[in-house]
Amino acid sequence: MKKLAVLIIVLFTLGVFPVQQSYVYAAEGGIGHYAPGAFADFGDMAPPAGTFGLMNWYNYYNGSAGANKQLPLGGLLAGNLSATSNVEMVGAGYTTPYGIFGGKFSLAAFVPYVWVDVTGTITGTGPRGRTITISRTDTADGIGDMAFVPFWLNWTSGDFKWGVQLDIYAPTGEYNTRQLANVGLNYWTFEPMVTFSYISKKIGLELSGTAGFDVNTINSATDYQSGEVFHIDATIAEHLPLFGHGIIGLGANAFYWKQFTADSGSGAKLGPFETEMSGIGPVLSYISPTFCGHTIVAEVKWLPQIDSSKTLNGDYIWFKVSLAF
Repeated sequence: MKKLAVLIIVLFTLGVFPVQQSYVYAAEGGIGHYAPGAFADFGDMAPPAGTFGLMNWYNYYNGSAGANKQLPLGGLLAGNLSATSNVEMVGAGYTTPYGIFGGKFSLAAFVPYVWVDVTGTITGTGPRGRTITISRTDTADGIGDMAFVPFWLNWTSGDFKWGVQLDIYAPTGEYNTRQLANVGLNYWTFEPMVTFSYISKKIGLELSGTAGFDVNTINSATDYQSGEVFHIDATIAEHLPLFGHGIIGLGANAFYWKQFTADSGSGAKLGPFETEMSGIGPVLSYISPTFCGHTIVAEVKWLPQIDSSKTLNGDYIWFKVSLAF
């Protein structure tokens, strides 16, 4: 039990910085900055004061929608959609020795590289008012919308860690109208969040959760205002020593995503278009023994969407590797 307690203390103090970009196929452009399942466990808590973190995270999404479900993409309306995105993210963060109210301030930034492939059917009006249907595939790749955490205040007390933060996604990725696939969204997102994590030093049980609101600015290229979003993630897992070779964790991660204000603007041709979805899946984590003062944290996560409304339905896969020093 003493060995487990020591290992859990190491695990609990090794947070990584959680701002990351993926794609939610909802709202304008079929895309949102929030990544389901991204902010969900101990690894998304801040590390101790004076600690740096380097991150290399990969996210894969594949989803589809039937011919009777249209989504607004790049100023177009498309149905019978199939989309795949691959996002490779590198990031860095630091927890300062300074703070207020007993907490410590942290800062972080992420740069994503995005590959997107979208196939869909576009319906329009041709000569003499005839309806024309075209099947089309668009691809795009490049640096996506960068993410920053300019404010993050976090606390630790015994087996508990919690924090408040503001994530900002900047429209740094390329965006073209009349395209089904884009690597950027062409609008800002401001995301206040609260985080919580508990890991028992005695039995290795983890209970973690995060909740956030996404507030979007208007896409000036399409005059489309995406509505505000509430999202929550939760993880339950068990962490055990791996025969003296680090710590292994196995559990489940669930998410819920709800758009609570309507889309608007002249580009919102489908009206309010308020999206809702949820998902749950397994998560496997590993924390290496400390070597030369460094520790590696790795995580694999599969999150199938189990319910979705006004969005694609598919699977999210995460693979994250972080180095704390």
